[in-house]
Amino acid sequence: MPRIAGQIDETKTEAILDAALALFSEKGALTSMDAIARRAGVSRQTLYNRFPSKVEIGRALAARRSDAISAPLRAGGDPETVLTAMAAGLLEKLLARTAGSSMRGVALLSPTDPELAQAIYQAGPAEGLRRLSAWLKEQDGKGLLRVPDPDAAAEMFAGMVLGHGHLRAVLGVPHPDFDRQARAAEAARRFLRAFAV
Repeated sequence: MPRIAGQIDETKTEAILDAALALFSEKGALTSMDAIARRAGVSRQTLYNRFPSKVEIGRALAARRSDAISAPLRAGGDPETVLTAMAAGLLEKLLARTAGSSMRGVALLSPTDPELAQAIYQAGPAEGLRRLSAWLKEQDGKGLLRVPDPDAAAEMFAGMVLGHGHLRAVLGVPHPDFDRQARAAEAARRFLRAFAV
């Protein structure tokens, strides 16, 4: 079926992002735009129409991940439900099969392509922290929590949930077995206790 003028085939966009994620994990900054197009099964023109550079691809990958992790903040609910769901999402992404190689890929490309590393950080982890900080500030304004420094609290929450998980993932060290849902719920409860009204 022919596309309407201006309509974008989102399956091709997702194929490009999936291919880029795999290649960045494998080759880091050495990944070429041509290799991404080949792996995605799209033409160079299609690739460049959607993403003019690797920086834009990195930004889109990080934004996609940040959107998924911060979805509970937009879904609403009581603070414990929201934070438990967000913690579970963080752990799910951290423990995913490809998480370690993705993090190593970004770490490897950081010295040789700092612009790309910065774009990935700002659109992904930093954006997630900004969203959590804004949500915490909102909860403070409603009188549900007492959060004098929402930015610091957002970082504390992420650190509390992830622990040494990022370090293990980057180093390729296996994660210990644990109940993800129980860990997410406990982190949310302890965090809420620290910022209780």
